[in-house]
Amino acid sequence: MPANDPFARLPRAASFTVTSTTVTDGAAWPTEQYSSGLPGGKDISPHLSWSGAPDGTKSYAVTVYDPDAPTGSGFWHWAVADIPANVTELPEGAGDDTGSQLPEGAYQLPNDARVAHYIGAAPPAGHGPHRYFIVVHALDIPATGVPADATPAVLGFTMAGHTLGRAVLIATAETPA
Repeated sequence: MPANDPFARLPRAASFTVTSTTVTDGAAWPTEQYSSGLPGGKDISPHLSWSGAPDGTKSYAVTVYDPDAPTGSGFWHWAVADIPANVTELPEGAGDDTGSQLPEGAYQLPNDARVAHYIGAAPPAGHGPHRYFIVVHALDIPATGVPADATPAVLGFTMAGHTLGRAVLIATAETPA
C-alpha cells in the first residue's frame, strides 16, 4: 500500500479517540460497508463513537476518504458537516439517503459519486488493498457555513483553519482480480 497520508500537509491537530462496532482500526470493512455495486455490498455507513475531543470543540464533521483510489485525487465516500458538539456517536446506517439518523442540524454533502449519502468501498478489481480514512474532525466553530451541495474537498478546505483535533480509524478493502 502507498504511504501517502492525506493529513501530512494540513495543520497539526490534537488526537482523540474514535471507535466503531462495525469495523476495527486496521481491519477490512465488513461486506455491508462495500458499495451496493459489488456482491454483498449495501452502502451502510459504519457506527462511530468518539471521546476525548479537545476543549473548545463546538462541532464535528465526519469524513470517509480513500486516498488510494486511482483518480489522482482519491475518492470521498462520505462527508457529514455540522454535527453538534454534544453528539459523540453516529449509529450504523446514519449515512443512508434520508439522513434521518443524523443529529438535528447535521447534513451530508455529495460524495465523489455526487450523491449525498455514504457510498461503500469499491476498489477496482485487482488494484490491491485500499485504505479508508474514517475521520471525526473536532472544530472550533458551531457551523461550517459550507453549502449542502458543496464537495467534501470544499468542506476540508473550510475545516483546515478550524480543526482542533482529529480522531482517525482506518479500514481496508480489496476487490480480487
